[in-house]
Amino acid sequence: MFNFFSTKTKKYEDIPAGPFHDLNLKSDAVVLDVRTAGEFASGKIRGARNIDIMSSNFANQVKNLPKDKTYLVYCRSGNRSGQACDIMADLGFEKLKNLSGGIMRWPFETV
Repeated sequence: MFNFFSTKTKKYEDIPAGPFHDLNLKSDAVVLDVRTAGEFASGKIRGARNIDIMSSNFANQVKNLPKDKTYLVYCRSGNRSGQACDIMADLGFEKLKNLSGGIMRWPFETV
C-alpha cells in the first residue's frame, strides 16, 4: 500500500558554505537567491540573481535558464532553496547545489 518510510531521491546536493563559496568562484556557476525581493534587498551573496520561489511564475522564470551551468541556490534557511532545486530538477537541470542552512549560515561577505 503506502510506504511512509521511503524518501524521494534528491536530484540536488546540499553543501555547506565553504564549498558553496568555492564553487561561486568558478565561471560556470550561477548564484540564485530564491527569497523575496525584500529579503534580497536586505543583503545577498555577491553576484546573486533573485528569482522568488513564492512568485506564481517561478517555474517559467527558471525554465529558460541555461541548463549547462552549475546553479548555487540559497534562501534564508535552506528550505525554500531545496524546494527550488526540486522544481529545477524536474525542469531538467542537473547541476544543482543547495546552501545548507541558507544565508543564515553564510560566514562570508554579503552585499
